[in-house]
Amino acid sequence: MKALSLAAVFATLVSTAAFAADKVTVQLDYVVRGNHAMFFVAKKKGYFDKQGIDVTAIQRGTGSPNAMRFVGNGNAEFGFGDLPTLAVARSQDVPVVALAAVNQKSPLGMLALSSKHKLTKPSDLKGLNIGVQPSGSTYVFLKAFLAVNKMTMDDIKQSTVTPPYENYLLLGRVDAVPGYIDAEVPELEAKAGGPGSLSIMQGSDFGYAVYGSGLFTSEKMIAEKSDLVQRFVTAYMQAFADVIKSPAEAADIVVEMNPEYAAKKDVLVKQIEADVKSTFFSADTKANGIGWMTKDAWASTTKILLEQGSMKQAINVEAAFTDKYLKGANALKR
Repeated sequence: MKALSLAAVFATLVSTAAFAADKVTVQLDYVVRGNHAMFFVAKKKGYFDKQGIDVTAIQRGTGSPNAMRFVGNGNAEFGFGDLPTLAVARSQDVPVVALAAVNQKSPLGMLALSSKHKLTKPSDLKGLNIGVQPSGSTYVFLKAFLAVNKMTMDDIKQSTVTPPYENYLLLGRVDAVPGYIDAEVPELEAKAGGPGSLSIMQGSDFGYAVYGSGLFTSEKMIAEKSDLVQRFVTAYMQAFADVIKSPAEAADIVVEMNPEYAAKKDVLVKQIEADVKSTFFSADTKANGIGWMTKDAWASTTKILLEQGSMKQAINVEAAFTDKYLKGANALKR
């Protein structure tokens, strides 16, 4: 009887271990923003739990380059950041792979106070004092944007700034800054006087035809824990659809899980709505589903980065991303 009891206990322990949730960490590119909502929605609604995943931390970051290094080095299993910066990171041998292009076109643009400067075309930037963060995704964008429009960094004045660099614009210490129209604009407008207080020139309207931010992991995770990657992407994409359907609900969940953002709930809603309106969808997502990526779009992204010098050497674009897990997540919907 005693032996039978011990055997039953052992079997229970083995069964529990077999079904223990996989613990993972998520590394964000910066402070919490609207396009990070998917992680919090998936955690709150139990989508990760359903897939046998325990997201132990959603860590705020200090920029896309650092987020790439954290995931590439194994300090986090999944990350979120600027995909052109991911291409640059791969050219520097950081082994990260894109899983979904959340922003189908870059939400990066040039921002100025409309009371001081009107940005209607790239040449309007000539001679202006631009606040730049040399190690961030915005710097990668600025160099590429100028190059695409037949300009160089010599055409502008530069002031090195540190996050949150938007304050330099509000205080009048710089004339313009590169920034995310889905993230910085709602927050800046709230401080600068509301809609119309900013002059905005979106990069994608002037030749900066690249992906924006997205979900990524490491080559090691794909090689060693492909099933976990699939389950994570499946939960994430379910949450992505929910965020699109109800930005207000998504913002409520973000605030519930990050109470210090209570005063920014309206900003979070506006950030998500800006993405729904301008960056989440494309011809590719219409044909294949949200988050979709193609070799041609990645080739276009890397071509721009190579031409303006952010990438010193070409990369294998087919190794920089995979749609395998998006296909797997979509298959489960049918």
